Amino acid sequence: MYEQLRSYINNKIRVSEEELNFILSYFKPLQLEKHELLLAHGQTSQRTFFVGKGCLRLFFINEEGQEATRHFAFENQFATALVSFITGEPSVEFIQAIEPTELLYITHDDFYHLLNIIPQWEKFYRSYLEMAYVNNTRRLMSFLTQDATEKYRQLLEENPVIVRRLPNKMVASYLNISQETLSRLKSKI
Repeated sequence: MYEQLRSYINNKIRVSEEELNFILSYFKPLQLEKHELLLAHGQTSQRTFFVGKGCLRLFFINEEGQEATRHFAFENQFATALVSFITGEPSVEFIQAIEPTELLYITHDDFYHLLNIIPQWEKFYRSYLEMAYVNNTRRLMSFLTQDATEKYRQLLEENPVIVRRLPNKMVASYLNISQETLSRLKSKI
């Protein structure tokens, strides 16, 4: 897993081997069972996770008590409840392992310590924040401008792994459509 993270970081920023080893020394391994929660509503997000194997789901529970999925993080992706991680406020999101999952994580304090001592780590963080902003804005725009068919087609084009690996209930939650609608779309497309 450390080699995966090493490669991921090297693709984002230029750091010396010594700096990279120093960065990696702050990441700790964690193994999760299927459905295990990493963060619950009301807890403060104190860690950022790098997925080595498996899948994390970030979701809310809406006023009707139904789950609304915001994001899935698969292998070689980072995930955290970013608003809580940045503000230090209690999270309104949950983070859950969808499959048996192997992670590397870094604590909030260590992450920000690296920002202070390794200038390139700030570039890494900026890149992460920019992609999070772009992804969240695109999702918001799809909710506001696309019907169920368009959202499903876009998902198949951009991220088919979600449809291949995850249960219909979670895919429907991610697309903000009913399971019945998703089943109809799958049979038509």
